[in-house]
Amino acid sequence: MLKRTTIRNWTILLGSTMTVLAAATIAPALPEMSRFFKDAPNADFLVRLVLTIPGLTIAISAPFVGILLDRWGRRPVLILSVLLYGLTGPSGFFLDTLPAILIGRALLGFAVAGILSGFTTLIADYFSGEKRNQFMGFQASVMAFGGVVFLLLGGVLADIGWRYPFLIYLFAVVIFPGVLFAIDEPKILTSSDQKAVSDSSTTSNLKSIALIYSIGFVYMVVFFLVPVQLPFFLTTLTGVSNSMVGIALASQALMAAIISLQYQRFKARFSLSFQTIASLIFLSVSVGYFIIGSSISFLPVVLGLLFSGIGLGLMLPNINLWLVSVIPAAIRGRAIGGMTSLVFLGQFLSPIISQPIAQRLGLPGTFVVGSGAMLFVALVLYIGGRLVNPKNAQ
Repeated sequence: MLKRTTIRNWTILLGSTMTVLAAATIAPALPEMSRFFKDAPNADFLVRLVLTIPGLTIAISAPFVGILLDRWGRRPVLILSVLLYGLTGPSGFFLDTLPAILIGRALLGFAVAGILSGFTTLIADYFSGEKRNQFMGFQASVMAFGGVVFLLLGGVLADIGWRYPFLIYLFAVVIFPGVLFAIDEPKILTSSDQKAVSDSSTTSNLKSIALIYSIGFVYMVVFFLVPVQLPFFLTTLTGVSNSMVGIALASQALMAAIISLQYQRFKARFSLSFQTIASLIFLSVSVGYFIIGSSISFLPVVLGLLFSGIGLGLMLPNINLWLVSVIPAAIRGRAIGGMTSLVFLGQFLSPIISQPIAQRLGLPGTFVVGSGAMLFVALVLYIGGRLVNPKNAQ
């Protein structure tokens, strides 16, 4: 028999993949969906929103979810969130209009807000020190490996029909029993303790929190060029099928999974600050996007995705551990909810920002522009860290 703690930990790790599943699964189906709804007004734009509309509702609801996590507790929020996920995720398989699908996807976003904020907060509650660093790396790695599986499966199912990838959201049925029976409510500070810690710590670390939030937002705006625009770019190349789109996207996720497992060792070996690692993250994505934008065949695109996967693998554990290191325990739910909000706001805004660039410069040019933006941010973070050496950067 498995120990309850083991089931709890695997529930957190596998449950975290549900947030990747929210977007990754249907990405390979977008071109086919666009062709199916070609007669609908603004079909190309709305189909892209099908991928990213959960980001808007996550951005809106995550701060309130964070408050509920701190007031109601982690377990009740997670139970409700996983239930909602299982009900709304598969809805795209049954619905026949883009507006109806968009409504289902928007409701899915409320569930994802609770799942991502809840599981990440639990990691900070249950673990500390090196064990926390290690488990955050495990979380990012399992999420990335989940992305590999879901993207490959989504690509195969998209070849059957664009609706079938939506059925993968029934994965919630697997996670729900673990949440119900293995997740214990962690001990949290009393309300009086919360106010004292919040007043003393949060104010002093406000600049660090703002920087972390900004990094998460900017990264997601540019990173989401891959699931939003890359499937359309790849289908313009000769001989690329929906399954190959899934393979290409999965290659990035696989690289991220491998790198995430090495996060703790990498940070300790080179004694790098969180901010320096962030600059390396943006640099690797910049290199990857430049390769993608310069490619005229399938394999160079995969190479570019592998480079950007390095940054993806480091991003989640780095930004979560950085945030946890500068916030008091009593307001973890709210702080992580705020991060979740800005990260997914970036996800939602990505196609709105990138589509006009794509129409003007073409999809290859869009990735080159993204590369330049990432390089600029990498330089700003690196030089800024050297000049200011902010408190809590280590």
